[in-house]
Amino acid sequence: MQKVDKKVADAYFRTRTRLVVIFLSIGFLVSFGVVAFAEFFSQFKFLGVEFHYYMGSQGAVIIFILCLFLNAVFSDKIDKKYGIDDSANATISNNNNRD
Repeated sequence: MQKVDKKVADAYFRTRTRLVVIFLSIGFLVSFGVVAFAEFFSQFKFLGVEFHYYMGSQGAVIIFILCLFLNAVFSDKIDKKYGIDDSANATISNNNNRD
């Protein structure tokens, strides 16, 4: 395994934590925010149904899956930015096994 400098590790942890907080906030707003303001959102139509009903039945799940996909993409970019990507770790592990 590759040794990581403490400053790099702290910056990596802060960035990943910020990413998790953002996606959890989006999930909270989509699931509970729409319900809390259902009366307001009932005036809007989406695909022929009231917006709050659509978000409660399908929209929240779609947003959740989209957040999971985006989290994976952004996490890979963050890993590469801080030099913690899997390909580098695999190379280091393979070199250590040969010794």
